[in-house]
Amino acid sequence: MNVIKCQVASLEALTPYVYKVLLKPEQAVNFMPGQYLNFVLNNEDKRPFSIASSPNNGLIELQIGAFSADSYPMQVIEHIKNNAEVTIEIPLGNAQLRQESTKPLLLIAGGTGFSYIKSMFEYLSQEQSNRKVVVYWGLREPSACYELQESADIIAKLAEGEFHPVVETPHDDWDGKVGMVHKVVMNDIKNLVDYDIYLAGRFEMVGVVRDDFVALGVNQDSMFADAFAYI
Repeated sequence: MNVIKCQVASLEALTPYVYKVLLKPEQAVNFMPGQYLNFVLNNEDKRPFSIASSPNNGLIELQIGAFSADSYPMQVIEHIKNNAEVTIEIPLGNAQLRQESTKPLLLIAGGTGFSYIKSMFEYLSQEQSNRKVVVYWGLREPSACYELQESADIIAKLAEGEFHPVVETPHDDWDGKVGMVHKVVMNDIKNLVDYDIYLAGRFEMVGVVRDDFVALGVNQDSMFADAFAYI
């Protein structure tokens, strides 16, 4: 793990509650798709965020969901607003993409857990991977979606890529999939045991998905999530 100073390249609101942060590290950084970093507020306060960008990119992207003025993530957003230079610790995590595997990939995320799987499918697209990559992204409602077309365009460059946004509460003009994201996956894919499965989202969501998939015969060794260390 390295302690790196970064310049804040940009801060952009993707929705009223989700911010996109681009950081320019002062030196080259090495990480694997699916790893995370610690955002260092001070020596006693270090906050983890998934890296949303491919390791091939020059900038490090974060997607930070901040839903109240004094929330844990909003304090980080305020720090970014008030500082042109920030400090990170990188890389962290053990749920990175297993590149030695040739199995098809199933990437499932809820909310801003999307950043975790975006790093992977962006990297695989850049590397012109021939693996099948199926992406499901669960959100509460259509207004919570962001960068759908940008993500679809990246996944479309894969030899065999699929992108399925899923909302729990659709509006009349929503023409995508509806329901709890992993229930939709279970309805769509009958052979889950054939996939390497990567999960990100709220801990309780990841726990439910793991249990439901194991009940269907999926080997837990084929599922990856940093949340597994805490649940």
